[in-house]
Amino acid sequence: MGRMKNVAIVLAAGRGSRMHSEIAKQYLLIKGRPVIWYALSAFERCPFIDEVVLVTGADEIEYCRTEIVEKYGFRKERQIVAGGKERYHSVYRGILAAGDCDYLYIHDGARPFVTQEILERARDAVCADRACVVGMPVKDTIKLSDGEGFCAETPDRSRVWQIQTPQVFEGALIRRAYESLMETLERGTALHVTDDAMVVEAMTETRVRLVPGDYRNIKITTPEDLCLAELFAQEECS
Repeated sequence: MGRMKNVAIVLAAGRGSRMHSEIAKQYLLIKGRPVIWYALSAFERCPFIDEVVLVTGADEIEYCRTEIVEKYGFRKERQIVAGGKERYHSVYRGILAAGDCDYLYIHDGARPFVTQEILERARDAVCADRACVVGMPVKDTIKLSDGEGFCAETPDRSRVWQIQTPQVFEGALIRRAYESLMETLERGTALHVTDDAMVVEAMTETRVRLVPGDYRNIKITTPEDLCLAELFAQEECS
């Protein structure tokens, strides 16, 4: 049996309206380097990741090629493809571009602090369970709203996780799940999908393993996140 083929899909097609910036959040700078540089660097260093598919806006493909991939010497980026209207469209295009592979690592380009330890834990989990998502137990008490601004329910905090990326799946499994999702959407069925695990949960019988990530594996969404990222990057450099 030959070595497994592992492909990472890095999503960089979002605009990030909550950042209040003309520049897409994945291209904002942390310690002089674009946010997405950190995520791509993690996969570049990872010995078991063979290829990277970068999914970005249609008008940013050339910028990504020259100002990110070529400028910083990334070698695993085999394709840069245009994303779609919604996140799930972008992921599906990344899956198609990845082609046949054993495992797919789907990661938000706006999460700069994914570590080698996280990737190793995800690899071990997906090999055992076929599907896994990185996350961390929540620190705060969570309240569910009744829709009118009042508390409706307080879930058991010990069972609540905040989900991160990467989310990792057998290649054939995630492709089949997304194909089913696209067929469902084409029939006019409305589905609210916010992450890849939801697609697998809704479209297959496969259970998704929760894998410990890191509280520093934040997503850059607001200006406050960028300030926090600067602190994390400074500590890593010190």
